[in-house]
Amino acid sequence: MKTKPDLTFWKLWNLSFGFFGVQIAYALQSANISRIFRTLGADPHNLSFFWILPPLMGILVQPIVGTLSDKTWCRFGRRIPYLFVGAAVAVAVMCLLPNSGSLGLSVSMVMIFGLIMLMLLDTSINMAMQPFKMLVGDMVNEKQKAKAYSIQSFLCNAGSVVGFLFPFVFTWIGLKNTAPKGVVPPSVVWSFYIGAAILILCVIYTTLKVKEWNPQEYSEYNPVSDEKEDKANWITLLKNAPSMFWKVGLVQFFCWAAFLYMWTYVTDAVSETVWKTTDSKTEAYQVAGNWTGVLYAIQAMGSVVWAAVLPRFKNTKMAYAMSLVLGGIGFALIPFCADKYLQIIPFLLIGCAWAAMLAMPFTFVTNALQGYGHMGAYLGLFNGTICVPQIVAALLGGTIFTVLGGHQSTMMIVSGVLLVLGALCVTRLKEK
Repeated sequence: MKTKPDLTFWKLWNLSFGFFGVQIAYALQSANISRIFRTLGADPHNLSFFWILPPLMGILVQPIVGTLSDKTWCRFGRRIPYLFVGAAVAVAVMCLLPNSGSLGLSVSMVMIFGLIMLMLLDTSINMAMQPFKMLVGDMVNEKQKAKAYSIQSFLCNAGSVVGFLFPFVFTWIGLKNTAPKGVVPPSVVWSFYIGAAILILCVIYTTLKVKEWNPQEYSEYNPVSDEKEDKANWITLLKNAPSMFWKVGLVQFFCWAAFLYMWTYVTDAVSETVWKTTDSKTEAYQVAGNWTGVLYAIQAMGSVVWAAVLPRFKNTKMAYAMSLVLGGIGFALIPFCADKYLQIIPFLLIGCAWAAMLAMPFTFVTNALQGYGHMGAYLGLFNGTICVPQIVAALLGGTIFTVLGGHQSTMMIVSGVLLVLGALCVTRLKEK
């Protein structure tokens, strides 16, 4: 077996550049879905149920994309065709979703249409996102993987900053941030339009710049027999997965449950803590929604800085655990920062956890998977450790919300506790 060659910085950059556009779409979804559905008339006690669809689509789509792309060889590459198709569908849906309330439908039909669009959006984003992780697994050697995933993390967070800031910026330049009852404001609608345009341009760039290995070249660096590739199924792969796969999965469970509650409740939590309202029909609530986007951007910028710092830690486990603890502290501080500028501090701390969550798990897992084959299928299955906790958290969210008194800000403390539990689980990881 040949050793995978070292890649230049710009080749590593090109492998992941399209992630910038994909992450703009993902940022717009994560920061605005609760706001959109609250504007359309959703009850906050049922809000977490709307968040079941994104991870459910992820757990269905990503293993399928991973498995199919493992067996796909064509003139356009192995992973890139799935990236391009996913991005094209995402662009179409991003133009439809924010207009759900402007189609003259009844409230119930608006909710149904919005849910269908959300399902398609997350399906397409997952389809576009997964190939980037697989490209790194296919073409980058173990020595450079931490660097490659850190570059991916940087581009991911840079895209997040852009996506999160769009509604705030468009309001600042003059687009209306309010609309008739049940209609999404133009500042949000145009954010989705521009995000869709950037997404397709970034994916075209990656398609033109990245040349995947052909089957012969791939087999020289990733020697797995055809018989093994063809016969293994998902259950067999999971049975044979290295212990690191499951141990990192436990850490992932607590981390992604924590962030699901942030995406679901943080707009209302910030509005409740700073603007003293959770009434989605008020102008104050829409202002809080824009400011939450700014806070998300600050979180992403903090993640960019922290992602550059993480590779400098000699003890990877310590860096991982410490990052999650800092994020847990950040979540717990949100209900106690009554000034909108003070909210910057907790979101910077949350950014540390987010940077570690994007880079560390895949570094541990892809290194442990060397020699197992089926890299795409395994990474697709590993996505279950992202999706399952979100589904569980979404199902339990309404009950926890009610038991804790119906205050969205209290759910941020729940997120903080979950991240600390994730940090404790990091101590069980053992690198060879």
